[in-house]
Amino acid sequence: NLAGVLSRQGKYKEAESINRQTLARYEKVLGAEHPDTLTSVYCLAYLLANQHRYDEAAPLYERTCAGYRKVLGNDHPSTHACLEHYSEMRASREEYCNKVVLAKTPS
Repeated sequence: NLAGVLSRQGKYKEAESINRQTLARYEKVLGAEHPDTLTSVYCLAYLLANQHRYDEAAPLYERTCAGYRKVLGNDHPSTHACLEHYSEMRASREEYCNKVVLAKTPS
């Protein structure tokens, strides 16, 4: 999709704008729990996490994982992928925060 291409090119602001517009349309037309809407939320979470915007990404991952579990079930590949990426993000967030603290600690 276009947002993914823009993200890979480092055009995060444009990618985020497209993701948010797409999400708003899906929520309006398909509803909050439609799999396509949840995938749009997931894509936005992934984009934000890749920019170390963890506080914004976390609730989106939580929404997506809960939605996938409800709509697709615990054993669906999309549910597993979401849970895996959310876990990876949480680990990256912890590592990133530790590096920031170390960088700010006087020698």
